[in-house]
Formats: sequence, structure tokens, C-alpha cells
Amino acid sequence: MKACDIRERAFAMPLTHPAYPPGPYRFVNREFLTITYRTDPEKLRELVPEPLVVDAPVVKFEFIRMPDSTGFGDYTEAGQVIPVLYQGRRGAYTHCMFLNDHPPIAGGRELWGFPKKLAQPSLRAEIDTLVGALDYGPVRVALGSMGYKHRDADAAATLAALQAPNYLLKIIPHVDGTPRICELVEYHLTDIRLKGAWTGPGALFLSPHALAPVAELPVLEVISAEHLLCDLTLDLGKVVHDYLG
Repeated sequence: MKACDIRERAFAMPLTHPAYPPGPYRFVNREFLTITYRTDPEKLRELVPEPLVVDAPVVKFEFIRMPDSTGFGDYTEAGQVIPVLYQGRRGAYTHCMFLNDHPPIAGGRELWGFPKKLAQPSLRAEIDTLVGALDYGPVRVALGSMGYKHRDADAAATLAALQAPNYLLKIIPHVDGTPRICELVEYHLTDIRLKGAWTGPGALFLSPHALAPVAELPVLEVISAEHLLCDLTLDLGKVVHDYLG
């Protein structure tokens, strides 16, 4: 294969049959269970990278079902998202994510820098309760629950939160093991169609684990729980800070 052909064809690994197609990526009937809780402010400051600023000692634990996504298929993810400020704007920093599908793990890490690892998250209705769970191997590391559609949530506030900027720390090593890329990436969700948003009583349990340390941000108080259903597009990102530059 000639060098010019490689330049034209190269998009992602592997060259001849990449793990995912070019984006942006559309999600239909994407379902969230988001439990917002108060945590240790010092722990947050240790984990959130500058120039992002922690505004309040708050974490959002998300369980997300994605039954229909272009290029990535049908999968579920779970993880912790931290509300932050960047240059005075409110946004969200993704601290960790756990998925059960290879293409979005590969694409998420390589394109944007999503901190994705392989695990077994789930989200389902159990009679009168919406239940989200995260298993890392045989170990249950997170369990969230919410009363199923007890009352409508504030749709305007939910939509505004979805439209806010999101931030990721993208790290790609060089072939010698040193950092080749270390950047703060900003991305947005676009073309959002909010189909429903509900709230109710919520609970969250986190268990210590060496390789899935979600309990490092302990649950001190559950603030709220929200269940929402929407269609949206995950747009491509841009670099807003280069740590090596």
C-alpha cells in the first residue's frame, strides 16, 4: 500500500477495518438515570484538572442506556460527571466511564479522550423502581435507584444541562511511553430532542474497588435523582488547553 493511499484511508485503528465509522454520532431513545450527590470537596479538587474549577462539592452518577446509536450499536454505560467552571462558563467534566461495548470504548478514547473502561453497567425498570447497576467483573461497585416517574422534572433545566459544554482529559502515549497528547477537550451534545424527564426519590451505593474507584468520591448526601429519555447527536470536539504546549 502506497503512502498516499494510507493518508487518504487512515481514520482510526486498524487501517483496513476501523473499530468505528467517522462521526458525528446520533443516538435515539437514549435513556439516563442521573443521581446527583454531595461529596468530599477536597477529593474533588484532587481529581479535577486545571484550568477547570470545582464550583461545588457535587457529583452526578449516570447510568445510560443507548439502544440505537450510529456506528456504536446497542450498549450501556455508567460513570461519574463533575459540574465545573471553565473561563466562567458552567459545564461538566467526565471523571470516569464504564461500558460493555468495544467500538464506543475505542472511539471515545481515541477521538475525544473519554475515560472509558470495559465493565458491565445496566439500567432497567424493576416494577416500581428504576435501577442502575455497575459491575466490574464479579464485583458490584455501584447501585443506583429511583422511584419510577413519580413526577415531571423541569424540562427547561434538563435541556439546558444537556446543552452545556462538556470537558475531557485526553491522553495518548508516544511509542516510547511518554505522553504524546495531553489535552483538555471540549465537546457538545447537539440536535437534542427531549422526550421526557422525570424525578423521584433516589439512592446511590458505591463500593470500593482497586480498578473502578468510584467510591473515592463518597456519597455524603443524595441531592436529586432524574430519569430522562431523549434523542441527541454526540458532536466532535475541540482542544481548549494543551498541557504539553
